[in-house]
Amino acid sequence: MKKQFSIATLACLLISGFSNSALAASSLRVATFNVSMDATNYAENDKDVDPNGLVNALQTNHPQIKNIAEIIQRIRPDILLLNEFDYVSKAQGIDYFKTHYLAKSQNKQPAIDYPYSYVGPVNTGLKTPFDLDNDGQATGIKGDAFGFGFFEGHYGMAVLSRYPIDFDKIRTLQTFKYKDMPNAKMPIDPTTGENWYNNEEWQALRLSSKSFWDIPVTVKGKTLHVIASHPTPPVFDGAEDRNGLRNHDEVRLIKDYIASADYLYDDHGVKGGLAEKSRFVIVGDLNAAPEGDKKRPDTTDQLLKNSLINSQFTPTSKGAKTTYSEKYAAAYTAYWQARADYVLPSTYGIEVHDGGVFWPTKSSELYRLIKDRNASSDHRMVWLDISIK
Repeated sequence: MKKQFSIATLACLLISGFSNSALAASSLRVATFNVSMDATNYAENDKDVDPNGLVNALQTNHPQIKNIAEIIQRIRPDILLLNEFDYVSKAQGIDYFKTHYLAKSQNKQPAIDYPYSYVGPVNTGLKTPFDLDNDGQATGIKGDAFGFGFFEGHYGMAVLSRYPIDFDKIRTLQTFKYKDMPNAKMPIDPTTGENWYNNEEWQALRLSSKSFWDIPVTVKGKTLHVIASHPTPPVFDGAEDRNGLRNHDEVRLIKDYIASADYLYDDHGVKGGLAEKSRFVIVGDLNAAPEGDKKRPDTTDQLLKNSLINSQFTPTSKGAKTTYSEKYAAAYTAYWQARADYVLPSTYGIEVHDGGVFWPTKSSELYRLIKDRNASSDHRMVWLDISIK
C-alpha cells in the first residue's frame, strides 16, 4: 500500500526540519520556482542592469540567493525548474549556485545535491531588427527582442535533477516560428485595423518568449518528460493584447506538444510532438491564472481541462489562504494574487499523492523567507509528490 500524506502533515514535517525521506520510497517530488534570479533584481534601476548581475550577486553570498537555496533545501525537490535564472555560463551560473549555495547548509538545513542539470539559450533579449512593440524605435532589445529582455539570456531557465537526464534526447523549440502554428492569434492594431506585425516581422517572429524544453529524466528505469517553459506575461501591452495572445499560444504550444501535433518541429528539425503514452509533467511560470481579476480561463483551460493532464489536485498554502480573502486564494503562487505557476502531470503512468505551495503564514518563523521580493521572489515554489506507474 502506497503511503499518502496530507498537506497539513507534510507542512508539519517541513517546518520541523525533516526532509522528504519518508516519501522517498514511493514518491518523486517535482517542483517549479520562479526565483527572480535575473539581473534586474540586482540593479538599482533599469539603466543599471548589468548582464553579469546574477554572476556578481552569486559571488557575494547574496542574502536573497541564500534564502532561495534555503527554500530549496527545505522542500527538497527531486526535479526542479528554475524560472528567471539568467542564462550565463554553467560554471558561473547554475554550477556555482549548486556548489556554493545548495551544497552548503543554509540556516542549519541539510545541503542538497543535484548531480544533473540543464540550461540552454533563450529568446529573451535576443535582438531583432524590428520595431515589434510599434513605439517608433527599433532598439533590438526589450520589446523589440524575440522575447522581452534587456540582454540575450535575460530571464533564462534551468532544470535541476537528482535523477539522470537523457541529454541526447532533449528537445527544444526555441526557434519554432509563431507563423507555423495553425490559426495563431495575430494581434490587431486597434487604431488601424491592420495586423500588429508586418509580414517581414511575422515571418521571423519566434513563438517562445524564452524557450520550450522537453527534458527526459530516467527515474528507476522509466522515462519522465519534464515539459518546461515560461510564457510571456499577458500584460505590459495595449488594447491589441499582443502579450496576452502570445501567452495563450505559448500555452497552446504545451497543449499541442503533449498531443503529438504533427505541425511542430524542434530546433534540430525533428517533426511532431511528444509520443503517445508518454509520462510527462508540465512545469513553469505560465503567467496565466484560471480565476481572479487577472484570469485568462481560455488560456488555462487548454491545460486544466485537458484529458491528457491530471489537474484534479491543486497545490495550496495556508499562507496565501490567510493573507487574501478570495475563496480560491489558497491556490495563489504569486504575491500579486494569482495562480501563475504549475506542476501538471500526465494522466498516463503517474499517480499524484500530495503537493503544496511554499507560502508560510505571517506568524511562522519561515515567513522571513517570503516576506517581500527582496527576501526571495514575487513567486512561490510549487510542488507535487507523484509516483511513476
